[in-house]
Amino acid sequence: MNVLILGSGGREHAFALKVRESSLCSNVYVAPGNSGTALIANNLNIGVNEFSKIESAIKEYDISVLIVGPEAPLVNGIRDRIRSNDTNNNLIIVGPGKEGAMLEGSKDFTKSFLFRHNIPTANYSTFTKQNIEKGFKYIDKMPSPYVLKADGLAAGKGVLIIKNKKEAKQQLKEILINSKFGKAGNKVVIEEFLDGIEISCFVLTDGNQYKILPSAKDYKRIGENDTGLNTGGMGAVSPPPFLNKKLKSKIELNIIKPTIQGLKKDNIPFVGFIFFGLIIVKEDPKVIEYNVRMGDPETEVVFPRIKSDFLELIIALDSGNLNSFDLQIDNEPAATIVLVSGGYPEKYEINKQIFGLENISKTDSYVFHAGAKIENKVLKTSGGRVLAITSKAKSIDLALKKSYDSIKQVQFNKMYYRKDIGFDL
Repeated sequence: MNVLILGSGGREHAFALKVRESSLCSNVYVAPGNSGTALIANNLNIGVNEFSKIESAIKEYDISVLIVGPEAPLVNGIRDRIRSNDTNNNLIIVGPGKEGAMLEGSKDFTKSFLFRHNIPTANYSTFTKQNIEKGFKYIDKMPSPYVLKADGLAAGKGVLIIKNKKEAKQQLKEILINSKFGKAGNKVVIEEFLDGIEISCFVLTDGNQYKILPSAKDYKRIGENDTGLNTGGMGAVSPPPFLNKKLKSKIELNIIKPTIQGLKKDNIPFVGFIFFGLIIVKEDPKVIEYNVRMGDPETEVVFPRIKSDFLELIIALDSGNLNSFDLQIDNEPAATIVLVSGGYPEKYEINKQIFGLENISKTDSYVFHAGAKIENKVLKTSGGRVLAITSKAKSIDLALKKSYDSIKQVQFNKMYYRKDIGFDL
């Protein structure tokens, strides 16, 4: 089978590595890919939203499976576009159509879906610039802190948690009136703040059957002890130690099953991954958000724990045999540490040479490339989140130690990483 993966991050590198391990794999293509995928696959100079070029590549390279990494092409309707072409009916596409992608593409759509199907989540209300005064009054009635969410995709920057009431009102005005997040902020969801511990759960579903993948806990803040600005993710562990049988059962019974049933009731087809961003409040899980794809860096910590042939799993997804598929998961925990460019998530420099990756043994750690490129045979930084180092061991503490030991081998100018991933476990 020839497989095409869309995306350029650590997530797509993890996908490519797992696909390459499959006995069913012939060739792997990644569009546009990065320096890591270039080592194990064929990179194609095609952007994730260049749908015509993607369709041409599917035909040219005789692609059997298309795996969509990031959310933007899903929200923009890549699946619907390809399915509208009769010649692509045999192609397996891992990723939902535009309607299903609304679970990530619109916070208002998601909240309405959650309430309609009685899935636990925070109370909320949605506002536009036409009724901003009602938004101010809603804030007046709420206890601090205040959670403001831009309705659409805002590159991970559209969620604000604000303690001061006056500032919350000012930020609501900035989003709705002054277009702080562009079109993504045409609507704003204001919801109650939930206090608890977060967990990321992942499901692969055909809209009827599903398989639960390993769960993870990621760390979004740039600073130690979860301080500072939010980032795309500074590290993750899998599985979270607090995920016991009782909590697993609650998550499946109260959240996963009602979500799949809700999609069916609403006649929304869905084939692909669902990322459940959950918060555990007094031992009860509640939904913070859905993503309609795997997370990053969670994929880099979850996929190394999947022992089953990944393409066999995808065939089971396509053929309606997920329930009978025996998904094998490695019992050993994994830990991922993300190395970023100094200054990230604000202004940072790129084109810094990366040294030492050749010193990391594959038996010690996986090295997933993200914001990295090869230029004149030299490996350089090209983005904010540069590399993700993942290790497995008999305990999370040992896995973290292996990852941190591997990081000592790596160097680039102004390299930064958090030294306390897993500190709260």
